[in-house]
Amino acid sequence: MSRIKDTESISEFILVGLSSHPEDQKPLFALFLIMYLVTLGGNLLIILAIRSDPKLQNPMYFFLSILSFADICYTTVIIPKMLMNFLSETRTISYAKCLAQMYFFLVFGNIDSYLLAAMAIDRYVAICNPFHYVTVMNHRRCLLLVAFSVAFSCLHSLLHVLLVNRLTFCASKVIQHFFCDVNPVLKLACSSTSVNEIVAMTEGMASVMAPCICIVISYLRILIAVFNIPSVAGKCKAFSTCSSHLTVVTLFYGSIGYAYFHPLSRYTVNDRVATIIYTVLTSMLNPFIYSLRNKDMKRGLEKLISRIKAQIDMLPTIRANKIHGS
Repeated sequence: MSRIKDTESISEFILVGLSSHPEDQKPLFALFLIMYLVTLGGNLLIILAIRSDPKLQNPMYFFLSILSFADICYTTVIIPKMLMNFLSETRTISYAKCLAQMYFFLVFGNIDSYLLAAMAIDRYVAICNPFHYVTVMNHRRCLLLVAFSVAFSCLHSLLHVLLVNRLTFCASKVIQHFFCDVNPVLKLACSSTSVNEIVAMTEGMASVMAPCICIVISYLRILIAVFNIPSVAGKCKAFSTCSSHLTVVTLFYGSIGYAYFHPLSRYTVNDRVATIIYTVLTSMLNPFIYSLRNKDMKRGLEKLISRIKAQIDMLPTIRANKIHGS
């Protein structure tokens, strides 16, 4: 098999997508367009509700608003190009755009991971140390947690993209995936990917496991504290504040673990399904999980929707006043 000697000479890759059957493309386009619009709408509503309701101005909802913004960016990195490919016969992506997509996908994926850890810490302090909650989870500390999440994610992603950029590739440029994920791109390399795999299984695993361990420890401490609460009502209330977050964490880390933490040689089509769960499905479901299982969030959304409806109802009156005024 011929080899492309210089990565700079690579002009483009070809993305296989989710299906190679022509009859599947339009239904898949419609499905993922709906999912993308729901993701955008749901997460924007969460952000607006939190920003507009004074009762939602606390660390837990601050992290949730940042998580919703990260989810919008996360899906926007992947789905628009994916939708274009459903309606295109070529399905190509330039080498530079492929690396850019890989970089931002890793950035926002890691930001999501560290924000989930920050939210677990927030729940731990709120339940186990409620009298010091305001001082421990102050605004400055919350900003520092977000800043660390963004800075570390950018550096982590840059490392992996630079390692991919040093590889040489075979004549086959067909990526067996619907976007430029690390493992499918590595499978096309003719040069050794041992360094990439070692880094992925060490630094990459550490970067994912660190927030995961933080979440596990936080919830173990929460569990111990909840069992010490004498009343059943108190236990139920404590668990209810954590159930939404635990649901999202299970979906996110479960699918990531399945997709990434095994040897590159074992990467199969099933990993694409797992990738859809933590990239598209989790981002779409987050607003529903947090709003349907959280009374404060539900109340905030109802207030926001009521204000939007009131403004829409006022539009005919405003137009009529403008016409009469002119």
